[in-house]
Amino acid sequence: MSEPLLNRRDVQFQLYEVLNCADLPLRSRFSEHSKDTFDAAIDTAEQLAEDLFAPHNHLADQQEPTFDGKKVSMLSDVKIACDALAEAGFIAGRQDYDLGGMQLPESIMSICMGYFTAANPSTSGYPFLTSAAANLIRVFASDGLKNQFLAPMLAGRFSGTMALTEPHAGSSLADIRTSATPTENGHYLVKGSKLFISGGEHELTDNIVHLVLAKIKGAPAGVKGISLFLVPKFTLNDNGEPATKNDVALAGLIHKLGYRGTTSTALTFGENNECVGYLIGEPHQGLRYMFQMMNEARIGVAMGAIMIATRGYRYSLAYAQDREQGRHPSNTVPDSPAVNIIEHADVRRMLLAQKAYSEGGLALCLLGSSLLDDANTLENKDDANKALTLLDLLTPIIKSWSSEFGTKSNDLAIQVLGGAGYTREYPVEQFWRDNRLNPIHEGTNGIQALDLLGRKVWQHNSQGLLLLSSRIHATIQHANSEKSKHWGDALNRALQLVQQVTQQLGNDMTTLGADRTLSNASCYLNILGKITVAWLWLQQTIAAEKGLSTEQSPQESAFYAGKIHTAKYFFNWELPTIYQDAKILTDQDDTCFSMQNEWF
Repeated sequence: MSEPLLNRRDVQFQLYEVLNCADLPLRSRFSEHSKDTFDAAIDTAEQLAEDLFAPHNHLADQQEPTFDGKKVSMLSDVKIACDALAEAGFIAGRQDYDLGGMQLPESIMSICMGYFTAANPSTSGYPFLTSAAANLIRVFASDGLKNQFLAPMLAGRFSGTMALTEPHAGSSLADIRTSATPTENGHYLVKGSKLFISGGEHELTDNIVHLVLAKIKGAPAGVKGISLFLVPKFTLNDNGEPATKNDVALAGLIHKLGYRGTTSTALTFGENNECVGYLIGEPHQGLRYMFQMMNEARIGVAMGAIMIATRGYRYSLAYAQDREQGRHPSNTVPDSPAVNIIEHADVRRMLLAQKAYSEGGLALCLLGSSLLDDANTLENKDDANKALTLLDLLTPIIKSWSSEFGTKSNDLAIQVLGGAGYTREYPVEQFWRDNRLNPIHEGTNGIQALDLLGRKVWQHNSQGLLLLSSRIHATIQHANSEKSKHWGDALNRALQLVQQVTQQLGNDMTTLGADRTLSNASCYLNILGKITVAWLWLQQTIAAEKGLSTEQSPQESAFYAGKIHTAKYFFNWELPTIYQDAKILTDQDDTCFSMQNEWF
């Protein structure tokens, strides 16, 4: 069974009929582009993904990288694919022309890179990390470090990682122990260990550039004392070429449920000899710098989750359209022909949920990318700042909703295939395994909930929430059909609910304290996540109704009708669940908070 990686018609719809990306060339940064150049970039990414990434996806899952004590070995296909991606310019795609980039909008780059993830999540992880690491270096590193490391990273000769997690600390970065000692030569000696570092060791590139969080001796306690260091696998000679092996050692490879083709590593720094590191920016500002890469990665994790969900949806849809089994309940003739399982209402339920999650999630991720485009390129600075404020609020929602419901979507894909879905002969079980990492990646969804309710909602006098509400109300005003008006009314009631809940939680933070109030933070994340995605389904409905208002081919009419019906599913089946979450929050339910350890 073979199907395109993504539904290109949906990609076009979301980019051009909902987000109006065809107008982006009106902005000075994208003035040399057009819809044609955007589509050409997407075409190139799609072709590379189908030709070089997809064919070894299952093989890389079966034949994980190995470590013989000296070097890491993996399938040769991985390097071929990564080199082709770099040669096509996608690592540097969003960067300035004078850096070798294409100055593509984030929204277009998201789709381009999304094709690679849809084809092969584990192989695409290497260039994705490199692109984000290079962007951090571009923004925060000294000219000297940029001159040495930026160009080879953007060209794909050097790769990048983010080295945050330590064995004892996990997500609690305040507790890291990796140290950095200054030397008379202007660099630092880094010493410590890091765990779960994706892409931490391999032979794919000439060098690996680790971005390492560490504390300089005498630094303030907690996160205020964290600095950021560039630690290369090889230090460079005067010609900028890798020369001397730095003391970054692979302690071992970690074997995971999914994403098996991406090396997950335990690394030691400075355990045997001197490990040279270069300070990025100012001392004790490392976490602030790293948050740029972390937030980029969170949007990337979300997009990856939705791409894998989309693969599962499209495969299970094709299977359901072809697989014959059973009859309608009204048919009592045992020897009558079986129907394709897509005829069964419960199978349609599971397919509708997948469509709602994957296409709603794509809209959510593209919203994040378009807000970044606005923040970076709008000439009106007030509008640009508003876009950045809204993106800051939405980042934990984008990451957590996409990874939670993307994984649920893959679970449903397995269910559609029944017993076949549970076997390795079909790809949907690998899709689920690959996606199951994403609710953990870049801060667990529980941490995202704490970030949202404990910090993001209250920043700038809740300006982010006000901006979100304003945008949703603007969409509701454009809902003119009977269906869209009905859903707009439901969304308006949901907004009123979240305003009431938020006000009470603000008071609870004072009267009950943060620990008690934040104990149900996941419920608040669920509410805002579903309201945001419902809003995006309303936007898609309005765009689809506009498409249906003119004469269309039967295929186009079916596409638009499918959009509207999936919005119906989301508003009837998904959005109403927020009222249970709201009740838990407003009742100040203490079920989880008051549970005693010994009662387990």
